[in-house]
Amino acid sequence: MHPVIFEIPIGGGLKIHSYGLMMALGFLAALWWIRSQGRREGLPVARLTDLTFWMIVWAIIGSRLAFILLEWRQYWAHPLDILKIWEGGLVFLGGLLACLVVAVVYMRRHHLNFWRVSDVFAPGIALGHALGRVGCFLAGCCHGRLCDPHAWYAVTFPATEGALAPPGVALYPTQLMEATTEFLLFLFLALKSQKKGFDGQILLLYLIFYSAFRILNEWFRGDMMGGAIVGRGFNPSSWVSLLLIIFGLIMLLYRKGRSP
Repeated sequence: MHPVIFEIPIGGGLKIHSYGLMMALGFLAALWWIRSQGRREGLPVARLTDLTFWMIVWAIIGSRLAFILLEWRQYWAHPLDILKIWEGGLVFLGGLLACLVVAVVYMRRHHLNFWRVSDVFAPGIALGHALGRVGCFLAGCCHGRLCDPHAWYAVTFPATEGALAPPGVALYPTQLMEATTEFLLFLFLALKSQKKGFDGQILLLYLIFYSAFRILNEWFRGDMMGGAIVGRGFNPSSWVSLLLIIFGLIMLLYRKGRSP
């Protein structure tokens, strides 16, 4: 609804985009949780901070590459638009997978326990993602499909310059739905972290619950990046989420069986 929060009169005018601002706040919130929880767990906070930096870099790269692959026709015609990440255009699952790879490499190199450290990161990722989805709502990206205009949950985006959602029609508030779920997931994982059964439980619970909701949320999406594969809403993100659920359940049972 408000793709540009305000403009600073410097040069031709420096625009502060809501999407980029909320993404930055999300990263800071995640870092706050990781440092705080890492200190309570007795982990090397300096290493966690360093790892967070690399994960942020690769989260942006991975999520942007995933979006470009899904919308390659647009960027083939306008290649310079690849650099305009402040306007939206990030696929969270692409960034998540990139972060997992970077985390494995970094922790093996610095002899950190992957499962224990990942349990610290998981709630922070959920918290940061919740704020990022608010940015999606303000920018109009990741919008929902048409719904009953008289429904209490319907949202209508105005015809604002730079907004990515279709204006003047009632849509499902998919961005706010995911932001709310992510924040509730953060609270659940934060509480569960205080009495987890084994290392890796928090990360795996995050993957399972987030992926399950992501499949449901995709059914209400109206942008349908990459096109539907099987029926309404079952697009590439849904397939990746399904694979993450299967992986999470298998590893959860495996890790639980190995725990004392």
